[in-house]
Amino acid sequence: MKPDRCSFCKGRIVKGETEFMVRVGPELLVIRDIPAYVCEGCGEAYYTPDISRKIDRIMERFHESKLRVHPIAAGELGMQEVQEEIRIPA
Repeated sequence: MKPDRCSFCKGRIVKGETEFMVRVGPELLVIRDIPAYVCEGCGEAYYTPDISRKIDRIMERFHESKLRVHPIAAGELGMQEVQEEIRIPA
């Protein structure tokens, strides 16, 4: 379900893509190209339950060191690359 307005700035929400960044110890993981609803005003991202579950699975694999992160651009991976790497259905 798409939110009507941003809960932070009350800006308009549009369908788009975003990044998810998290620091785990000294490492930074960036997942690019994540489908999301994004606020036009402040950039806050809202994920569907399915996308949230995929991000959770990616984080589990990252914490378990089962995800090979290529050391390019601060460990950036695209959502498609990650799904293929850890075999998450699209």
